[in-house]
Amino acid sequence: MEKRVVVDPITRIEGHLRIEAQLKNGKIEKAYSSGTMVRGIEIILKGRDPREAWAFAQRICGVCTTVHAFASIRAVEDALNITVPKNASLIRKLMIGTIFVHDHVVHFYHLHALDWVNPITALKADPSKTAELAQKVSNYPKSTPNYFKEVQDKIKQQIERKQLGIFNKGYWNHPEYKLPPEVNLLAVAHYLDALDWQTQIVQIHTIFGGKNPHPNFLVGGMASPIDPDSDTAINIEKLGRVKTLIENMIDFVDNVYLPDVIAIGSFYKDWFKKGEGLGNFLALGEPYYDSHRDNKWFIPPTFIKNRDLEGFEEVDYKEIKEYISHSWYKYSVGDEKPLHPFEGETIFNYTGPKPPYDYLDVESKYSWLKSPRYKDKPVEVGPLSRVLALYAKDKYNVRNLIDRILHELDLPLEAMFSTMGRTLARAVETHVYANQMKNWFNLLVDNIKKGDLQNFNPEKWEPSTWEKDTRGFGLMEAPRGALSHWVHIQNCKIKNYQAVVPTTWNASPRDAKEQPSAYEASLVGHQLWNPKEPLEILRTIHSFDPCLACAVHLYDEHSNEKIKIKVT
Repeated sequence: MEKRVVVDPITRIEGHLRIEAQLKNGKIEKAYSSGTMVRGIEIILKGRDPREAWAFAQRICGVCTTVHAFASIRAVEDALNITVPKNASLIRKLMIGTIFVHDHVVHFYHLHALDWVNPITALKADPSKTAELAQKVSNYPKSTPNYFKEVQDKIKQQIERKQLGIFNKGYWNHPEYKLPPEVNLLAVAHYLDALDWQTQIVQIHTIFGGKNPHPNFLVGGMASPIDPDSDTAINIEKLGRVKTLIENMIDFVDNVYLPDVIAIGSFYKDWFKKGEGLGNFLALGEPYYDSHRDNKWFIPPTFIKNRDLEGFEEVDYKEIKEYISHSWYKYSVGDEKPLHPFEGETIFNYTGPKPPYDYLDVESKYSWLKSPRYKDKPVEVGPLSRVLALYAKDKYNVRNLIDRILHELDLPLEAMFSTMGRTLARAVETHVYANQMKNWFNLLVDNIKKGDLQNFNPEKWEPSTWEKDTRGFGLMEAPRGALSHWVHIQNCKIKNYQAVVPTTWNASPRDAKEQPSAYEASLVGHQLWNPKEPLEILRTIHSFDPCLACAVHLYDEHSNEKIKIKVT
C-alpha cells in the first residue's frame, strides 16, 4: 500500500470527521471519508407524536437547529395535509434567511478563512496601506488606519503573551499562504468584527422563536402570536428591530464578506482549478413558502450532471436512495441494495476495528454515514450546487453577479467548479439571501397592515382528524446543502423516520458500485507540500463546510454514561 495520510479529527468543523488520503509521490490518488460517531436520531423518533418530532430533530445539531426543525415540520405538515398561514410562512422564511446569512459568514471567517489567511504576518502590515486597500473594495465605515492599527496591536499583544488562542497551532510557515501582510490584517480585523456581528444577527431568532439556539416552533404555523398593540407579542417595536437587523446583514455581507472573498480569491487563482471532484450537482429545492406541493420555489429543484448547465434536469424525488455497502449499518433486504428514505432502515452493524487503529478497512465498512445517491450517482450538494442552479436558470441576478466577479478575477466560468469556486458561491448565495430577506419582511409587514394576524392553522391539529396511515416529506435547502426529512405516520404515531442530510450526501463512503462521494473525489489530485501539515486537504474539505453532527449520532435509551471527559 502506498503511504496513507490520516487526518483525524478534521478541525474547525461541526462533529467528528476522519479523512484518509492515499498518496503516490506526494499526490492524492484516493481518499476516504469516515464519520466516526454512530447515528440514531431515527430510532429516537419512532413511536412518538409527529407534532413533537421537530423538537427532537432540531437537536440533531447545535448549529443547524432551525433547518432540521423546519424540514421535520414540513414533513409532518405534508403527511397531514396542513396548510400554513401566510404570516407563519414568511416568519419561517425570515428565520431561515437568518441562519443562512449567519451560518455562511461564521463559516468563512471562523472556520475556513484561516486556511487562506496568516494572522502572524499581519504584524508586518502597514495599517495605512491596509485602510487604503479596504476603501478601494468597499464602503465599510471602519476602514481607517487607526482601526487596523488597533487590531494589529491586539495580535501583537497575544503573541507577546504567548496566548495565540484562536490562532494557535496553525501551519503558519506553510508556503501555500500567499496573502500580502495588508490583506492578512484586513481579514483578521473582519474576523474579529464578525464575532461581534453574529451575536446581534441571531436576535431575529429570539424575536420570532423565543431563543437561540433551538427556537420554538409549531406544526401548522408559528408559536409567536402577532399583535401590533401588545407588549409581549410580535409588535411594531419588534418588527422595527428585525428591519434594522436585516439592514445590518445586507451591509456586512455586501461591504465586508463578499469583497473579502473576492480579494482573497484573487491571490489564490490556482485554487479555482482544484478540488471539484464529481461534476454532478443537486439542489432538492427550497419552497418559496413552505410546501413543495404548490410547486413554487425560491431555490428550484435542479440536477446538473457532468457540469452541463444548459442540460439541467428537474428533480424526481423517487430517485433518492441510500446505500450502506461501506457503512456500519445493515438492511433487511441485504447490504448491497439501496433503499428510498420512505423505506429506510437504521440498524447498527459495527464491524470496524476498535480504536486506536492505524487505518480504516476501506475494502469493507468504514463510516457511520450512509451513502445517498441520486439516480444512482454521487452528487455534490450545497451553496455551489444552488448557485449553479440559479446561474443556469438565471434567477436573482446571480448570472450577472458571477460573470462580473469572474471577469474581475480574469477567470472563466469553469473556475466555479473548484475549492475556491465553492467558497465564492457561498458568499454569492449569502448576498442573495440577505437581500431577499428584505422582500420577505416587507410582505410580512404589508400582510399585518391589512389586518391579517393569523399565525397558526388549528385545522387537523387533533389526531382524530388524521388519516390512519400517511406519509410525507419535507424539503429544506440548508446552508450546507440539500436536506430532506421523511416520515411515516401510522395510528397517530411515527412508524418510521429518516433524515437525509447535506453532509451525508457530501461526506458519505463509497457505494455498492465503489463510487466515491464528493469529499472523496474532490481530494484526488491534490499535491501535498508536507503530509504532516495537510493544509491542502483542509482547504478543500472546509470549502464544503462539514457538519458531521447532522450526519451521525449516539443515543442510549437508558441514559447510561458512555464517556467521561476529565479536564486537567
